[in-house]
Amino acid sequence: MYTMFCEKNGYTYEVIDKLKGDTAGIKSVTLKIKGNFPYGYFKGEIGVHRLVRISPFNAAGKRQTSFASVSVIPEIDDEIKVDIKEEDLKIDVYRSSGCGGQGVNTTDSAVRITHIPTGIVVTCQNERSQIKNKATAMNLLKSKLFQIEEKNKEKEINNLKGDMLNIDFGSQIRNYTLEPYKLVKDVRTGYETNNASKVLDGDIIEFMRAFLRIKR
Repeated sequence: MYTMFCEKNGYTYEVIDKLKGDTAGIKSVTLKIKGNFPYGYFKGEIGVHRLVRISPFNAAGKRQTSFASVSVIPEIDDEIKVDIKEEDLKIDVYRSSGCGGQGVNTTDSAVRITHIPTGIVVTCQNERSQIKNKATAMNLLKSKLFQIEEKNKEKEINNLKGDMLNIDFGSQIRNYTLEPYKLVKDVRTGYETNNASKVLDGDIIEFMRAFLRIKR
């Protein structure tokens, strides 16, 4: 849905890290998105997305519910300093998952960095160079730590003035119902459409705009 949104709206994306599911699909993926105010639009996607459909893996043809958690992190520039102590990092290198055939990686180029005080784990394996993967992973870690600090400041402000919206990383924000009827509804804004196929094909700009309007 997000990659198709990017392709239709002039955004570019790069797959930083991807982990396949145990049987099918994707367990987790990290995308780097560039374009016109990407964080401004995508921050409204933070939260849990709930899908109700007839699973192709259910032999009885029954409805099943699945969930996807979305996190959106702004990329910070070099002018913003984030203090990261070397002793707070656990860095592991491992073999990247190659594309098969002659393209299989033969060196341990993938990098996993664990920030011990917060428990944050970031990974990168899109480059063949371990140095480049480490640099990308460090930038991702800095962005996550910066976002945590900004989130803490925002909570302090909201405690003083009262926050009208309860928007957290773990909150369910949108329902995608494909059976027994088709409906996609955002539980925060109330915006909905029965053209679920179009939404899953990347047509989510009105959901983004509805969130920005209510946030404003």
